[in-house]
Amino acid sequence: MKTLVFVALLGTGLHVAVAVKHSLKYFYTVSSGLPNIPEFVAVGSVDDVLLGSCDSDKKTPEAKQDCVEKQLQSDLQQFELYNQQCLKILPNFFKATIHTLTQRFNQSGGVHVLQVMSGCEWDDETGEIDGLVQYGYDGVDLISFDLKTLTWITPKPQAVSIKLNWDADKARIKNIEIRLTQIYPQWLKTFLAYGESSLLRTDLPSVSLLQKTPSSPVSCHATGFYPERATLSWRKDGEELHEDVELGEILPNHDGTFQMSAELNLSSVTPEDWSRYTCVFQLSGVKEEIVTKLDKADIRTNEVPPSEFPTGAVVGVVVGLLLLTLCICGLLMWRRNRTGFSEDWRRTSVMLLWIKTVIT
Repeated sequence: MKTLVFVALLGTGLHVAVAVKHSLKYFYTVSSGLPNIPEFVAVGSVDDVLLGSCDSDKKTPEAKQDCVEKQLQSDLQQFELYNQQCLKILPNFFKATIHTLTQRFNQSGGVHVLQVMSGCEWDDETGEIDGLVQYGYDGVDLISFDLKTLTWITPKPQAVSIKLNWDADKARIKNIEIRLTQIYPQWLKTFLAYGESSLLRTDLPSVSLLQKTPSSPVSCHATGFYPERATLSWRKDGEELHEDVELGEILPNHDGTFQMSAELNLSSVTPEDWSRYTCVFQLSGVKEEIVTKLDKADIRTNEVPPSEFPTGAVVGVVVGLLLLTLCICGLLMWRRNRTGFSEDWRRTSVMLLWIKTVIT
């Protein structure tokens, strides 16, 4: 809970790349009434990759990527700005805001959390830039900045007075406009330039068809892809299916890549129609799709076909049992010669009949 990260992943491609949007976002959390938790936490990310963080306990920004280290080393003014923002300006401003909100909502004491998201999105083909500033309070939307009208918007009556005060602060509005349309986009492009190997990385997955039993749904499983933003779908005659399809969550792998699956229920599909179905994987920023046709021969299952049943092993066991029985017969014959126990012969005859039945 020391870092609260909300990310919107927008990747690009090293495999037949197409134009995409990139994002730079900063997330701030201010809390009151939470013991053992920093009152202020700030996190920055580019395209779902954590860049760095700071909080009221560490007292200094902490870089998480080499590209951040390089940029801050080349721009000491920006490093000083980060220090000022993390240690003084933002903590004081947000603490004052949360104090004002508790008064507006007639709250006294208790646990309260103010969350702020600020950033920009940049289309690397059209050059279009969009910015956003959003506030949330105790888990609900509070107030947001409209870059087109340069005004604040709120759905909460308790925040109307805050909106009016912030709308009247023209100097602050101008500062926000410059930050969203000029400063943030420039920082974003610099981060992407310094961190091309990590921020612009794309890995395509391996895709397999899996089925537990012949009556189970067929699962299309993609693993080893990066970044996280990807889609997996089932199509019939080229049209995406929604019925009889269950999409799984995107899960992380131990090596930093991701995996996901999509199940298709074939209970109402005849074997003749299987060829009409395909599983399609697409990675954000990569033009080519990975298309896997539904073919029974390509499905991996837990069941062993009769033709693949290990008959050799069974025959080996039977032969071993036969040899063991013959040894027992010899022993019993030797014992009979010495003791005259006819019951041993009866038991041996039963065992021989059982072995004959198994073999035939």
